[in-house]
Amino acid sequence: MEIQRYREARRDRGLAVLEGFQPLKHAARFGADILDVVTADAQRFNALVRALAPDLASMLPQPPRLVDATTFSKLAPAPPRTGVIAIARRPENRLDAALAADAPIVFLEMPARLENIGTAVRVAAAAGTAALLTTGTHDPWHPSALRTGVGLHYAMQVARVDGLPDGERPVIAFDPDGEPLAPGVSLPSRPILAFGSERAGLGEAVLERAALVLRIPMRAGVSSLNLATAVAIALFALSWTRA
Repeated sequence: MEIQRYREARRDRGLAVLEGFQPLKHAARFGADILDVVTADAQRFNALVRALAPDLASMLPQPPRLVDATTFSKLAPAPPRTGVIAIARRPENRLDAALAADAPIVFLEMPARLENIGTAVRVAAAAGTAALLTTGTHDPWHPSALRTGVGLHYAMQVARVDGLPDGERPVIAFDPDGEPLAPGVSLPSRPILAFGSERAGLGEAVLERAALVLRIPMRAGVSSLNLATAVAIALFALSWTRA
């Protein structure tokens, strides 16, 4: 029954499967509705709580349920080494509120890898981003993205969309043919920072809408950066400009 429940949760677009202690910790801190937590080692879980997140115990609706090691090994394709896995509800869609916020928005066009989406979420949350939006076939709330995003999807709006949102926010596109991002470059307030995949880059429709097209300077012979690395550089460059 446990194995079937977690397999079904992975396919349910209303639920999020949190694989590991860090995703559970962050999701709970940012208000996730935690429905179930299981562990194969209660003693280890309690030690992690004491060492890394003493506040977590009070945020869980009940202590983790103990399952045997064989069952736990079948709850995820790659069971987390921290020995804990959980199910939570996905938050309501509040994209309109995110678009109205003062913080920047990250837009990923057709990202190729779920792990890169999650790492970009982690960076964007650290930088205080209002939303991270993706296009393409990947569900940004897939357990693999939640795992590399360490549950920080709950810190902002994360959603798959059909394209760039309408509105007055200026778009800053990152493209190899853009002007170099350098100290002194004036960046507009409340931008949408748009990134393509490492291989395909951004489409023409996004580039045509951009108020500014920038590139991240790199050493000759280096063709591209990891997507999440590019997002990190852009967000923190923006924060320094605003400061």
